[in-house]
Amino acid sequence: MNFNSTAGGGQTSRTTFEFGRTHVVRPKGRHQATIIWLHGLGDKGSSWSQLLESLPLPNIKWICPTAPTRPVSLFGGFPCTSWFDAQEISDDAPDDIEGLDASAAHVANLLSTEPADIKLGIGGFSMGAATALYSATCQISGQYGNRNPYFINLSCVVGLSGWLPCSRTLRNQMERSNDSVRRAALLPVLLCHGSGDDVVAYKHGENSARILSFAGFQNLTFRSYDGLGHYTIPEEMNEVCRWLAARLGLQGS
Repeated sequence: MNFNSTAGGGQTSRTTFEFGRTHVVRPKGRHQATIIWLHGLGDKGSSWSQLLESLPLPNIKWICPTAPTRPVSLFGGFPCTSWFDAQEISDDAPDDIEGLDASAAHVANLLSTEPADIKLGIGGFSMGAATALYSATCQISGQYGNRNPYFINLSCVVGLSGWLPCSRTLRNQMERSNDSVRRAALLPVLLCHGSGDDVVAYKHGENSARILSFAGFQNLTFRSYDGLGHYTIPEEMNEVCRWLAARLGLQGS
């Protein structure tokens, strides 16, 4: 199944992005939360759906979309699945606002159909984590980068081996709005990063956590894993499970 999305609801977008197949992992118990999980550069949603289905979180519905296939500057314009264009992988690289807005809007559209009593979250790995963090900044500012309104109320955000896009403008956004400061303080964020990551360097994950904290994200947890490369391990996923169960107040099966 293909999904078309234009940036931030399509009011100002110049490009239509065609998203790939979305994989859904149904909750095994009572449905209490829905989390969108975003894959890394060049990957697809099905890669993560198998792992997420095995986690001891029976009350969570996982939605694993697939990014559009598009030319990526990092690879000399070679096309692959990518949530946005990246010239380099770091927290201070040039930002593809149109691509980020389109992916954040696609995620928001997927969450918008969930029942009103279900808690909503976004998580991801690598570029997926970057997109999840961008969605978090859209929520706290109440708008996408193109200034179209952002309506989703997130209960949690998880980022593994990722980085924060648009970090240079975040402080300015926060300084203009007391509502943004209040929303940032209330949003739980978990960031995890391996010290041996040779794709998204550990310093980028650590710096992203520092910027978010300085910007007012008071409910932020940063976990580092000694020697871990650009992949996940059971220890890290166990931390994610414990953190989600506690922050979302998941109860029983």
